[in-house]
Amino acid sequence: MIITFDLPNGIRVVHKYTTSPVVFCGLTINTGTRDELDTEHGMAHFLEHTLFKGTSKRKAYHINSRLDNVGGELNAFTTKEETVIHACVISSDFAKAIELIADVAFNSIFPEHEVNKEKQVVCEEIDSYDDSPSELIFDDFEDLLFQGYPIGRNILGTKKTVKGFTQADIVKFVAKNYNTDQMVFSSVGKISENRLRYYCEKYFGMQQANFRGFKRQQPEDYKVFDKTVKKKIHQSHVVLGCRAYDYNDRRRVILSLLLNYLGGPATNSVLNLLLREKHGLVYNVEAGYTPYSDTGNVNIYYATSTANAAKSLDLVFKEFANIKNNALSDYQLVKIKKQFIGQYLIAQENSEQLMQTMGKSILIHNKFEGTKPLIKQIENITAHDIRDVANEIFCLNKISKLEYI
Repeated sequence: MIITFDLPNGIRVVHKYTTSPVVFCGLTINTGTRDELDTEHGMAHFLEHTLFKGTSKRKAYHINSRLDNVGGELNAFTTKEETVIHACVISSDFAKAIELIADVAFNSIFPEHEVNKEKQVVCEEIDSYDDSPSELIFDDFEDLLFQGYPIGRNILGTKKTVKGFTQADIVKFVAKNYNTDQMVFSSVGKISENRLRYYCEKYFGMQQANFRGFKRQQPEDYKVFDKTVKKKIHQSHVVLGCRAYDYNDRRRVILSLLLNYLGGPATNSVLNLLLREKHGLVYNVEAGYTPYSDTGNVNIYYATSTANAAKSLDLVFKEFANIKNNALSDYQLVKIKKQFIGQYLIAQENSEQLMQTMGKSILIHNKFEGTKPLIKQIENITAHDIRDVANEIFCLNKISKLEYI
């Protein structure tokens, strides 16, 4: 059973009742890296860190201990478009979780000494990330893909921007971007509707309304690139890709199915069978797709020895050509649909992931339809749909490449 309702200040609520004694809940805020000014690069992520450093009634230790003391967890993460503050507790401690999430979201005071201390923590995180070429290359690729737009910038920011943040800067960013009409509280667990409404109204409903007064800048003018960057590494790391469909595009599901077939997590994906199992050229190859509210990013990643780089690239492009020119057989189509649906349904059994999916769905579409409509969409996809999307996405004059050597 899915329960949804709106609070007077614009905060939306979605809940799925289950019989599990464990409750996953979170506040999804429609604010991320792409909402930062140039001087604020990294602010959304830095703010996420400092939310837990003190509120008007709690010090950092008390925030961290509140749910730990009852065996629960409190955490947060930042993406290009969202910040999510989430918790996990047994159902009898649900009130503690929702009150704490509301406290850090609306009452954080960002003590100056804690802000200064956290700068070093984030700088260490930046250094750690820079030491991981298999992760860094995705950020660098997206920066080139959306060059000149905030959505392309990495989430962590730079040491220079992070070191320059002040308490006043954080408060200003919160006032502008933490808008109540851009927030969704979602939860999954054994919580009755009456109990849910009571606590949501008590801890979220009393917050002052703060509606968004700006629109995000949509990126334009995509320019294809082919860039090689020299690094002190042992392999050639490669990302191929281009811009893709946004959240509202009906072809999004077709593209997701295509990429799962091409380079999804299963060991029988086309590129894994081709590059790893048949030719032994790579340890890992994957296809990814990140849809945003007004654009998207599709990419293929693999790492191989420098000596095998040209051969690997040639094999990938040959597979692009095969997918574009030859429609899947009826047997192949049934097989990849069943695999995709199975992966999706298994993922929905993860209550934490489901809670986050519900929050994001309400935030973007203002509805959560459950599994049946998506499964029906997948089942209705034809081989020609897949070939049409492949021809549009894997068009040679659209594909860009970034390589670390």
